[in-house]
Amino acid sequence: MKNSFQVLVVDDEADMRNLLEMYLKKDGYEVLFAENGEEALDLLFLNKVDLIILDVMMPELDGFTACKKIREKYLMPILMLTAKSDEWDKVNGLKLGADDYVMKPFSPKELLARIEALLRRYNQAFFDVFSYGNITVQKSARQVYVDDKKVNLARREYDLLLFLMEHEGKVFSREQIHEVVWGMDSDNESYRTVDTHIKTIRFKLKSAGVNIKTVWGIGYKFEGMET
Repeated sequence: MKNSFQVLVVDDEADMRNLLEMYLKKDGYEVLFAENGEEALDLLFLNKVDLIILDVMMPELDGFTACKKIREKYLMPILMLTAKSDEWDKVNGLKLGADDYVMKPFSPKELLARIEALLRRYNQAFFDVFSYGNITVQKSARQVYVDDKKVNLARREYDLLLFLMEHEGKVFSREQIHEVVWGMDSDNESYRTVDTHIKTIRFKLKSAGVNIKTVWGIGYKFEGMET
């Protein structure tokens, strides 16, 4: 299960980034890196991140400010790192939206155990229901809501929308979409099937349909966050 998770490490110290990379990759995680909060925000927009390890003391945009900005848009767990033992740092970080706190130097086993616990807790809480803007999906009921109003989607329409939403920001060709949603080889006729379903989904979602973007010459993507 852990191998499917991607962790963003935000720390201005190269030695610490290398150390965390070694621990995380050995435990099966994929890893992204940022040297400050600004870089972290850019990476979050472009990548699916499951958990953030965020250092407190950084140039340009410190960990506290970055945590606050991240929480304005994103729900993934945030684990903060600090070299300080000041209780105020811990309380302030938690108030700003951090989920846990680890002090340097730390035990690798403790760090990995805390990461696993956070991911388990978040997946239990958010796996079934998630939202982008005014669109909410309840996966256990295979139900979609826009502005809290139920939207009736056919089976393939729901599967297609869910696939795009779960890969928010990533572009997929008609062939890729058809193979995932329909599970068959694609041809010109199947491309038209994808286009037709996209058109129908947009119509049913009404104003929220603008979140499904056409990428000319390639295919489609779901863009749920404002830039």
